[in-house]
Amino acid sequence: MDLFSLTGKTALITGGTRGIGQAMAIALADAGADILLALRSGADTSTKAKVEALGRKCTLYDVDIASRESVAALTPAVLKDGHRIDILVNCAGIQRRHPAHQFPDNDWDDVLQVNLSAVFQLCRDVGAHMLEQPVYEGSNRRGSIINVASLLSFQGGITVPAYAASKGGVAQLTKALSNEWASKGITVNAIAPGYIATDMNTALIDDKDRAASILARIPAGRWGLPEDFKGAVIFLASKASAYVSGEILTVDGGWMGR
Repeated sequence: MDLFSLTGKTALITGGTRGIGQAMAIALADAGADILLALRSGADTSTKAKVEALGRKCTLYDVDIASRESVAALTPAVLKDGHRIDILVNCAGIQRRHPAHQFPDNDWDDVLQVNLSAVFQLCRDVGAHMLEQPVYEGSNRRGSIINVASLLSFQGGITVPAYAASKGGVAQLTKALSNEWASKGITVNAIAPGYIATDMNTALIDDKDRAASILARIPAGRWGLPEDFKGAVIFLASKASAYVSGEILTVDGGWMGR
């Protein structure tokens, strides 16, 4: 369907080597987009093969999201290669768990850099690029930015104060950027995953009592899967969502409505 087509578009994605980010990258490629995959040196490159199997291009860029300097170099490198960035997906994220009264400064700093500061850096740099681009034919749109938030954008969690702070920040940053850029043709939205069966949630999944209590609260009756995010990311990246901006779309099997 034309509303959801991304043919001719190019998406820059962080955190696209596994889990939710990989599913999003593949979904965007399946909808027609070429992929610029930002990943750390030595990371799994299977996403590239899966994107190319769909007939789309996938270009790799070496970046360490934990380094401000490395993140700062990413957008200039992409633009130097002649790409127009139509879609930005900020999916890279890390987790650290400690009781709040014992939470180390270095873990706090690491989580805030990867989950929030890098998101701001890339939104700022790619947003500046998008603002300079002509609008797409037949529309007033210049680009789409999609950040990955969390249920902890709304809730506090347990033993994860840095993660909760970072994801609360992602939600507010998304709204703030939308307020400035929606009128200029850039939609800025976020997707907030619920409890998803990925590596990041291994500690929860391995805690049988906690996992059972989580499952009991999910109206859908199951933990989410990375594939559950394909439709959401295509929607927010395409002209189907042209009048949607500043939104935090929860993909959580009904958790937030419970």
